[in-house]
Amino acid sequence: MRPRHVLALLATLAALAFARPAAASVDLGLGADWIQGGTGELNLTLGVESWLARKITVGGRFGAAFFGNSGNMGVPVDGYLKLHLQRIYLQGLVGPWFIFDSGDLFHFHGAFGFGLESRNVDFGLELGVLGGSTMLGLRLAFSI
Repeated sequence: MRPRHVLALLATLAALAFARPAAASVDLGLGADWIQGGTGELNLTLGVESWLARKITVGGRFGAAFFGNSGNMGVPVDGYLKLHLQRIYLQGLVGPWFIFDSGDLFHFHGAFGFGLESRNVDFGLELGVLGGSTMLGLRLAFSI
């Protein structure tokens, strides 16, 4: 083995030995939404996020959604990018929502959220679309 290969191997092993695993956080979320047309929706989600850069996290959430007027149930699945500015956050979300017993199983969800965050609790507003209808909601998340 050549000396430069040995040095490259040792440098790789040293980097792996001293590398820190990414710190991920898990939260339990509760959301209530008004959907254009007068439909109400309540969701319970589990979210995971990890730091991508100094003030930016990337994450995802999934859970169960209950739609008031129609009695439909669904599974919201979203990926998001979140910007942390002191105690304020801004986030963009996108993903499919699977709504059972509706005309279509897959519904596109895209939203912009903002709110306040503390060490263990986040509270905010979310404005977006769900399958072509405007959606406005409140979000509360607890770190677990």
